[in-house]
Amino acid sequence: MKSNGGFERVLSYFDEDGDGKISPSELRRGLGLMGGELLQKEAEVAVELLDSDGDGLLGLEDLVCLMEGGEEEEKVKGLRDAFQVYDVEGCGFITPKSLKRMLSSLGESKSIDECQVMINQFDLNGDGVISFEEFRIMMQ
Repeated sequence: MKSNGGFERVLSYFDEDGDGKISPSELRRGLGLMGGELLQKEAEVAVELLDSDGDGLLGLEDLVCLMEGGEEEEKVKGLRDAFQVYDVEGCGFITPKSLKRMLSSLGESKSIDECQVMINQFDLNGDGVISFEEFRIMMQ
């Protein structure tokens, strides 16, 4: 059975209030942080179309359907956009410093050493940074 760990991380990125669901407002703000733009009405329509249980929110199952149901090209673009959010230095890698900055902007205080430990968990080639390919594998 395929793990939803990557999807759970995406959900928690958007889920500001920690209720395990994504509201239209949370969707709009999360996409805005990634450089996207969505009007509130567009976010409401998107959630309405994808909401499988009619509660007006996107749950993990809805997010999985959205991300797995999209075309591969769209998925790669979405992953690249998400990757670029963390690549705040613009070097093509997620470094401990860029991860620390991004986490700080989300209200999480981590040291460079703590960020390095986090990166080491997904650093497949041992170079101390996360490449886009490693990020893609991590998000599967």
